[in-house]
Amino acid sequence: MAGKLYLCATPIGNLEDITFRVLRILKEVDLIAAEDTRHSIKLLNHFEIKTPMTSYHEYNKVDKARYLVREMQSGKNIAIITDAGTPGISDPGEELVRQCIEAGIEVSSVPGPAACITALTMSGQATRRFAFEAFLPADKKERAIVLEELREETRTIIIYEAPHHLLKTLKELYEVLGDRSITLCKELTKLHENAEKTTLAALMDKYETTEPKGEHVLVIAGKTFEEKREESIQSFMEMTIDDHMKMYLEKGMDKKEAMKAVAKDRGVSKRDIYDALLEK
Repeated sequence: MAGKLYLCATPIGNLEDITFRVLRILKEVDLIAAEDTRHSIKLLNHFEIKTPMTSYHEYNKVDKARYLVREMQSGKNIAIITDAGTPGISDPGEELVRQCIEAGIEVSSVPGPAACITALTMSGQATRRFAFEAFLPADKKERAIVLEELREETRTIIIYEAPHHLLKTLKELYEVLGDRSITLCKELTKLHENAEKTTLAALMDKYETTEPKGEHVLVIAGKTFEEKREESIQSFMEMTIDDHMKMYLEKGMDKKEAMKAVAKDRGVSKRDIYDALLEK
């Protein structure tokens, strides 16, 4: 019988956050695929886990995934761990999972810490709907496209950032999004854990003179539906009522339906539209 792949979540800071199930599976599997074996050996030694490890990272993820799939097809059970958090979220684990599913290998996720969820729940921002962007693309054109998409995002936005890029990213976000509410989280689950709810403008001012330290999670308020509504009304108000009516008439609406749609777009009554057209 074929083996199985286990996605084992490891602590993002505090070692006490590892689960009993993760510890059991790491001891029972035949092999552990680790993003950085030098980093992971410290974790395994701490919990006295002697399972063999192999390196699986961004630069060997495709070929190494093929090898790991063959090992599982031969009957071995394999666990994958990253430097911190849940494998498969913005890391090479995504490729291994894809290849396993294509090969008919069973995949099981063993839940535990994830920096994005940890930050979101303690941010004070809306949590019902959120968009996880991880690190913004390094490529300038791709980065610009993603930022432009975020301009209209109504969900809470979660972004990862390294300290030496933080100020630049804050400035880019401010330029595209305006002065949004933001919670900056760092040192999650560690002794000096901190979540600062403020604004993009205030953070820019702060880090012009203060050097940021540690990995950061940015939790940013999305655009409100009221803001989108006001922007939509403003764009329609820049049209003449005749042009606005023409837009709907050309879509096949009759005059009554068109007047109703125009009134809704402009935030006025249908009678106001009728009177304006009659007056003209």
